[in-house]
Amino acid sequence: MLPVVILPGYLAPASDYYPLRDELRRLGWRVEVVPLKVRSWLPTLGGRPVTPILRVLEATVQSVLTTSGASHVTLIGHSAGGWISRIYLGDQPYEGQVWAGQQRVRILITLGTPHTSQERWTRRNLEFVNTTYPGAYYSHIRYVCLAGKAIYGTPYGSFANWLTYQSYKLTSGEGACWGDGVTPVAASHLAGAHNLTYDGVLHAPRSRLRDRPDAPWYGSPEIIASWQSYLDI
Repeated sequence: MLPVVILPGYLAPASDYYPLRDELRRLGWRVEVVPLKVRSWLPTLGGRPVTPILRVLEATVQSVLTTSGASHVTLIGHSAGGWISRIYLGDQPYEGQVWAGQQRVRILITLGTPHTSQERWTRRNLEFVNTTYPGAYYSHIRYVCLAGKAIYGTPYGSFANWLTYQSYKLTSGEGACWGDGVTPVAASHLAGAHNLTYDGVLHAPRSRLRDRPDAPWYGSPEIIASWQSYLDI
């Protein structure tokens, strides 16, 4: 069993992912969360390079490899953490540095990652990764992409519905579609990956739906049970 490293989503602290970490540990995996705080993301605001996040990710991967004695890890990236992980895998310079994480990662699992974007602040980074490493780029890495089909985007109704519609539209160019409340299903998948869609699964650890406060997200125990098999090589 490969050790697992979890990379948080944009502006999220590591602590949001401790329940996911603990559940995977209970199931038998060695798991660490990249130790980010909300302030760790501040240097990346406005579409600036995600190099500060990549540095902490690399340090975490190296630490896990050293302490576990393993040669590779499984990398789980939530939301923006998924496309940042794809930059990390790469063997071409990003902002003057090559990370070559593909030498240390055997499996990449993305949770509700917007692999495309029309939003001007994230477009530059996503255009780089999708142009340089399109789809499930590395044949020796297993790519698994999870999407949630929980909320249909509509500009009508509640303010929450309008926000969902706008989020989908900024991501894929189409707001009237299904998604996890933040990322539409189509944007969560990659060509050539194991693409999975889960009904009723929301984007983040904390539900913002008043009528469904206990709705699951990708890291809820009952959902983990359906994708944990992909952690095995």
